[in-house]
Amino acid sequence: MLDIVIMAAGKGTRMKSARPKVLHTLAGKPLLQHVLETAGSLHAHRMITIIGHGAESVEQSMRAAVPGAPLAFVRQEPQLGTGHAVQQALPLLGDEGTTLILNGDVPLTSAATARALVEACAGQRLALLTIELADPSGYGRIVRDAAAPERVLGIVEHKDASDAQRAIREVYTGMMAVPTAALKRWLARLRNDNAQREYYLTDIVAFAVADGVSVVAAQPAGEIEVLGVNSPLQLAELERRFQRQRADALMEAGVRLADPARFDVRGELVCGQDVEIDVGCVFEGRVVLGDGVRIGAHCVLRDCEIAAGAVVHPLCHLEGARVGAGALIGPFARLRPGAELGAEVHIGNFVEVKNSTLAAGAKANHLAYLGDATVGARVNYGAGSITANYDGANKHRTVIGDDVHVGSNCVLIAPVSLGAGGTIGGGSTISKDTPPGQLTVARAKQVTVSGWQRPKKAPR
Repeated sequence: MLDIVIMAAGKGTRMKSARPKVLHTLAGKPLLQHVLETAGSLHAHRMITIIGHGAESVEQSMRAAVPGAPLAFVRQEPQLGTGHAVQQALPLLGDEGTTLILNGDVPLTSAATARALVEACAGQRLALLTIELADPSGYGRIVRDAAAPERVLGIVEHKDASDAQRAIREVYTGMMAVPTAALKRWLARLRNDNAQREYYLTDIVAFAVADGVSVVAAQPAGEIEVLGVNSPLQLAELERRFQRQRADALMEAGVRLADPARFDVRGELVCGQDVEIDVGCVFEGRVVLGDGVRIGAHCVLRDCEIAAGAVVHPLCHLEGARVGAGALIGPFARLRPGAELGAEVHIGNFVEVKNSTLAAGAKANHLAYLGDATVGARVNYGAGSITANYDGANKHRTVIGDDVHVGSNCVLIAPVSLGAGGTIGGGSTISKDTPPGQLTVARAKQVTVSGWQRPKKAPR
């Protein structure tokens, strides 16, 4: 049986924020959510998160972010060290199996690395996740047996280490897998006779050695998996390293990125062949780009599907939209949830589309709004025209038949239907259905008032 304990009680003073540290985001998700999703992939019996600072908001956020997971939360108040933190989880742990201990502010540990740590423990050994760092400052140092270097004798915290021990580059990452029964015994023996007067979880290594339990070390695939976040600077650096890792993977698969340093994926990005992405683009949720899609500079796409050959020009915002093959979007266009565009549709600058379908070849090229509309094939929708879809209480639908031409500056007051092949004269306000194939004009007669003078301000 596997239980997972995640330490997430710290205030994160160096973040200089009212928000709990583990709720700060990396790649669009809270740090702790990354850890919980990794833990969830291991199919643990229970995932116990130790919380303290901002406990209520942390618990509420994570229950919403990871629904259905076997979550449990315990509080560490006051916070007296890492060993004291894990002691709070003891009542929820079983008597057998393995306990995997992870850190809520180390978001990028892979499931493969966590699984390897559990396998190294095998329910019998104390397995530590270690790594060699060029600058190990602040980390606990791994002390090995000089006569048998494969044997780990203990971990010395940086604050308590001698100069010789601080020269050691192999460090403990804060993650371990422990036989649960042994963990319970060792936690009961912790003392706080150290420089910080805290109960160190790392002291259990010496207990394991004394009890004749093998202490082994496992290593992650890369340094990025064990980097924690303690400050806005570290968060930004880890974000860029993570985004560069994703950018490199996309480019190796054939995606052309104008500048991999100016690129952000905050979810899942799936790309076909010959996709081109300009600088400053942000992808959120799940975005699918078909073959030959081009995304212009500084676009934001969230939960979208863009079919082959479509072009999204610079400075567009797309959310919950589906774009057909060969369509042209923008620049400065906005597609809101429910926008579904057919093949070869054109949506031009400063056009907004919401909860509307546009059939193949339809065009709305300038300064227009289409909300709650069904637009037929080859429709031309004029500049400045809008669907008035909201009556103050309910939304209503506008239906525009195939080959309709809507002139500039028209207001279509829903519910209304425009017959196929019809023309709506510019400046018309349409509140009744129009017949197919006919010109419909609905505007006031032009009047010139002789001798009228513009009002003037009274002299001061």
